[in-house]
Amino acid sequence: MSHARLLPAYLVQRFHGWRATTYQDNKAWFRRLAESGQHPRAMVISCCDSRVHVTSIFGADEGEFFIHRNIAGLVPPYNPDGERHGTSAAVEYAVTSLGVAHIVVLGHSSCGGVKGCHDMCSGHAPELLEKTSFVGRWMDILRPGYERIEGLPQTERLPALEKQAVIVSLENLMSFPFVKAAVEDERLTLHGLWTNTGEGGLEQLDPATDSFVPV
Repeated sequence: MSHARLLPAYLVQRFHGWRATTYQDNKAWFRRLAESGQHPRAMVISCCDSRVHVTSIFGADEGEFFIHRNIAGLVPPYNPDGERHGTSAAVEYAVTSLGVAHIVVLGHSSCGGVKGCHDMCSGHAPELLEKTSFVGRWMDILRPGYERIEGLPQTERLPALEKQAVIVSLENLMSFPFVKAAVEDERLTLHGLWTNTGEGGLEQLDPATDSFVPV
């Protein structure tokens, strides 16, 4: 017998509300998407954080973005070891099957995953060092970024590490042969963004200066 349970009532009510309004008003569009398949121009890699609402930030409709979310929005290095790699699989599918023209890595303020990495690397979260910690092993991806910000004043470290998460992910993306080839052939461009969720701000990584500037 399955351990799954029926949806809570508030989600059922919201679904029926959506179907009666948004879906009914755009039924032809939804059916066209279903029949013609997806053709997104961009992939967005962002954090699981519930405060990061990618489609709202860019006013995107269904079918526009191929979105992958994980803790801290990280991309691991290319590692074809035959094991299960969800983020790498999503990147592979986006680039080799969907042929997206852009990959956007979106970091954000007050990121719990990034804070966990900082605490772990600075010796204040021994539980994340345990081999059995999925979060800790995932945040190991960001260790090179922590080493770059370690000398900063304490108050500047977390925002800097949040942006390093974006930079490290962009660096790791280029370790994927199919990503590197697509970038070099000018079929794909990579973009780094950081959003301040409380202030509604958005910054982008400027390749000319290797710094984040307001959009």
